[in-house]
Amino acid sequence: MSRRHRSDLLIHIVMIACLAIVMLALVGVIVVVLWNGAPALTLDMVTKTPTGGYYIGGGGGILNAIVGSLYMGLAATVLAFFLSIGVATYLQKDFIHPRSANLIRTVLELLWGIPSIVYGVFCFVIMVFLGMGTSLLAGIIALTMLEIPIMTRTMDESISQVPDELKLSAYVLGSNRTETSVRVVWRQALPGILSGILLAFGRGIGDAAAILFTAGFTDTIPTSLGDSAAALPTMIFFLSTSPSPAVRERAYAAAFILLTIVLLISIVSRLLSARFSKHIVK
Repeated sequence: MSRRHRSDLLIHIVMIACLAIVMLALVGVIVVVLWNGAPALTLDMVTKTPTGGYYIGGGGGILNAIVGSLYMGLAATVLAFFLSIGVATYLQKDFIHPRSANLIRTVLELLWGIPSIVYGVFCFVIMVFLGMGTSLLAGIIALTMLEIPIMTRTMDESISQVPDELKLSAYVLGSNRTETSVRVVWRQALPGILSGILLAFGRGIGDAAAILFTAGFTDTIPTSLGDSAAALPTMIFFLSTSPSPAVRERAYAAAFILLTIVLLISIVSRLLSARFSKHIVK
């Protein structure tokens, strides 16, 4: 075997090994969480709110945390979308000088890298200054701040891949920059836009640090933006710190439910991207 073939074989083996490590890590997390949480996975857990003594082994479930996570995740994703799609579109060379756009992209990447706990603390400081208490609204704002850089950069990369020839064709036909962006660019970048939305939603619904100081915690389902709200990540945190093995089993069960939601989001993202990619002009 020649040296060139040996090098190719070695790289191939390394790539397979890396793939195996990633897949084993994912399977390992699922197995450990399911193994430890299976005894607590019941219908009551996903259909009922906690009752008295839930955190020391009493009855009830985590419906309040599931609903709270969906409330905050969906609302934050909608708000982040309306802000991100405008910023991502404005960053294109049709609207702004490339140097200025690159500076903004650098800032967005820095925001993306900021730990989520920093967003939570920042919102908490603002809440204290305004005299606000923990609430569903504060949690939504914290998650919106967390999701904006993720969604914006993903959309920006997708929009940047739209061929210039398509935009020039629209300009020749009399479309202005806004019409071209909405009717041509957004449609061509739709798979990437959807991926950005779902990626940010998955990050938001699975984050605990940003809402730990802002959303608060409650055993009931919030009925207004001013009410405190539980979420799956914070529920897992509180349950996992219990000295009771039965309660810690519930933490694993809640983690499995959260993991299932995130995996479903990832699968939906892949399916939607594949579906809409068929209509993209290369």
